[in-house]
Amino acid sequence: MSEPRVTLYSRPGCHLCDAARAVIEQVCADLGASYAEVSIDDDPALRERFTDEVPVTFVDGRQHDFWRVDEQRLRTALTA
Repeated sequence: MSEPRVTLYSRPGCHLCDAARAVIEQVCADLGASYAEVSIDDDPALRERFTDEVPVTFVDGRQHDFWRVDEQRLRTALTA
């Protein structure tokens, strides 16, 4: 199985994470791309790195966005 194209770093109870997840789910479903979600609260290093930036979105292993996910920008990144 290949790595997911999109990784969402989030935390439970985060309303911005919920909004980002909805955009990512829709865009990935439309484009047939895979995504994974990782809770930063499960890893002390991730919590330290991203605590003030969640949600953080990576595309193909590179940081793409934080706080908000722009649907068109994500589509462009996944189709480039």
